[in-house]
Amino acid sequence: MTTRRIPPALWLAASLAMLLLGAWLGARFEHLLGPAVPAPAAHSASSHTAAQPEAPRKILYYRNPMGLPDTSPVPKKDPMGMDYLPVYEGETPAGKLVKVAPERMQVLGVTTAEVAARVLVRRVRAVGTVSVDERGLFTVAPRFEGWIEKLHVNETGKAVAAGQPLFEVYSPELVSAQEEYLLARAADGLVGPERRGRLAEAAGRRLANWGLAEADLAGLRREGQVRRTLPYRTPAGGVVLEKMAVEGMRFMPGEPLFRLADLATVWLIADIYEQDLAFVHPGQAATIRIDAFPGEDFAGRVSFVYPELKAETRTARVRFELDNPGGRLQPGQFARVELAAGHGGEPAVAVPEAAVLDSGQRQIVLVAFGEGLFEPREVRLGLLADGYYAVRTGLAEGERVVTRANFLIDAESNLKAALGSFGHAGHGGSPAGKQEPADKPEPAPVHAGHAPAAEPEPAPPESASGGPGGHGGH
Repeated sequence: MTTRRIPPALWLAASLAMLLLGAWLGARFEHLLGPAVPAPAAHSASSHTAAQPEAPRKILYYRNPMGLPDTSPVPKKDPMGMDYLPVYEGETPAGKLVKVAPERMQVLGVTTAEVAARVLVRRVRAVGTVSVDERGLFTVAPRFEGWIEKLHVNETGKAVAAGQPLFEVYSPELVSAQEEYLLARAADGLVGPERRGRLAEAAGRRLANWGLAEADLAGLRREGQVRRTLPYRTPAGGVVLEKMAVEGMRFMPGEPLFRLADLATVWLIADIYEQDLAFVHPGQAATIRIDAFPGEDFAGRVSFVYPELKAETRTARVRFELDNPGGRLQPGQFARVELAAGHGGEPAVAVPEAAVLDSGQRQIVLVAFGEGLFEPREVRLGLLADGYYAVRTGLAEGERVVTRANFLIDAESNLKAALGSFGHAGHGGSPAGKQEPADKPEPAPVHAGHAPAAEPEPAPPESASGGPGGHGGH
C-alpha cells in the first residue's frame, strides 16, 4: 500500500490557520469574562500588613566583629576599637548554638551561674615531719687530749644550759698551762712588770683557747693553785641528741663527745606537689597541725623552698619555721600543713569548676542565653581555688554559664557536632549534623523511555520516601 506525502506548503498553511483560530478564541473569552483583577480581600490584608509597625527584635548578645569566639552581654569594643555586632533572636547560626526544649531542661535539672569577679585563694595542703633547726645544732669536741674523770650529763634527751659543766677532765696539757699561768703571775723581780704581764696574758689566752671558761680562769687566779681536773662546760645550751662520752674514757683532740640541739625553734619539712609549687613562696604564713596535739593549731612560716624535685614522687621539699615554746614539739613528729595561696588578692573573672567541660586538649563552657539557647565556647583557664577557675579569655562578667547537666545537654543536643561546626565553620556555619560538601553535584534526572548514559549514583535517602530526586520510579 502506498502513502501519499503531504507537500510542505500544505503543512505551513494548516499551521497558520490553527494559530489564527487560537488567537480569535482567546479574544472572545476575554470579552465575555472581563479582565482579571486582584481580590479586594487580599488587597486589604496586604495593605493592613504593610501599615502595621514592625515589633522590636530581642538582642541575645554581642559578637566579636572579626569572628573570634568572644561574645559580650553588653555593647563593647575590641582591642582595635571596632564595635561588637548585635546578634538578634532568630539570627544566630544554627551550628554555634545548642537548642534544648524547655521541658527537657526541666527534666535534666539545668542550673546556671553568673560569671563574676572573685578573689581566689587556693588552699595548698601537704604532710611533713618536724625536724631540728640546723642553725641550733652544736657538737662538743674538745681541742686537747684528755680523760673524762667524772660525767655530769650522762643521758640523752637531757636539757642543758650554756655554761653548764658536762664532765670533769684531766689533761696534762691543761695542768702545764695552769702552771705556766701561775708562774708568770708570781714572777716578781725576775723580769720587768711589763714583761711579766705579757707572759701571764699569753698563758691565760692559751687556757681560754683550749675551752677553759672565764669563771674557772678567775678561780685559778683567786686560789693560786694548779687543779688536777677542770670542769668542761658547754658553750651552747640545748637538748642532748647524742652522747658519745663515757666516764673514764680517753678522747683525742676534735673527737665529738656530745651533740646538742636548740629546740626553741624547729623546722617542718613538708613535701609539696609539683603543681602547687608556683603558689608557695618564702615568708608565706601557714597553719600546722601536729598529730600529737589534736585540735591545736601552730603558726608557721615558709622559710625556704629546696631547689630539687623528687622524680619518684614529683614533689619538692619546703621548709617551714615555727616557734617551740616549752619544747613541746619534738623532732620526728608527724604534721599536716595548710597554707593559703593567691596572687596578691586581686579579683579575677571566675566560673564554677562544675561549669567546665575539659576534653584534655581544650576547655569548654556552655553559655546560656535564655529560652533554651546555649553556646559552647572555648575558654582559657588559670588558677583553680575554692571550687572556681580563673578565666583568662573567653568570658566576660555578667554572662551565665551552665553548672549542672552539662554532659546531659551534650548527649541531648549532639554537642559534639555543634563543637565541630564551631571549630571549623565559625560564625555562619552550617547546622550541626546536616553539613554537606558544597561541590556535591545534583543527581541527573532519568526520563521515561531514555536509558542513562552511565550507571547512575545511588539515590539520596529522601528519594526513598518520594521526596526530591525520586524520579527513578518512572
